[in-house]
Amino acid sequence: MATLRDLLDAAAAGVFPPADGGTTVVAQPSPRDAGVLSFTAHSVIVTDEDPEWVRETLRGTDCDALAATLNPRFLTALLDRTGRRAETVDAVLVAAPLPGVPPLALREIEDAAHPRIAYARGRRDDVRAWTAEDGVLVLGRGVAGRLEVSVEVAEGARRRGLGRLLVTAARQLATEPLWAQIAPGNARSMRAFQAAGYRPVGAEALLLPPRDGARGRPGQRKMPVCPSE
Repeated sequence: MATLRDLLDAAAAGVFPPADGGTTVVAQPSPRDAGVLSFTAHSVIVTDEDPEWVRETLRGTDCDALAATLNPRFLTALLDRTGRRAETVDAVLVAAPLPGVPPLALREIEDAAHPRIAYARGRRDDVRAWTAEDGVLVLGRGVAGRLEVSVEVAEGARRRGLGRLLVTAARQLATEPLWAQIAPGNARSMRAFQAAGYRPVGAEALLLPPRDGARGRPGQRKMPVCPSE
């Protein structure tokens, strides 16, 4: 059976799950990584919970099967079941590495107090960060060990193309496919990443581990996941 990393590597190469309206349940690659990934007409649910519970819960919905796994009510049921906390639903983009020298001067830093770096270290492993004038670039290994990028641009330096230069530089620092998670409403970032050659491949909702180690109880809630029309 394919692992989550198998599915991600295939998607990075342009090979996606079948667009059949189905749902695939895969085991968590680590205790940290859980959530829902949605590709075109196919979802992947990453959890160590009973796959039959997932399928039963989805079968009990009145939702369009193509949207049910990212519907807030299903995500709430999954959160209740696992005791996890919600992240946002993000658009997911990927880009191949680029040859050449980054298009702007970068200086690697190890400032653990920087908010962007601290945020990345809470969600990724092997985090590295670089600064440029008015910008920060961070790389780290996130979901299933994939290489992920995030950037930050100073407010006064926006609308000058610095974000596009930073995410282009990230591709030149990478030696493997590079992934980005972007809130769909962040149109400025979406434009910058796409202008730098990143292509949308799907959406995902990551579920953070509980702060206190608490878990939901199996069978604790059985609720309709979507409202009736």
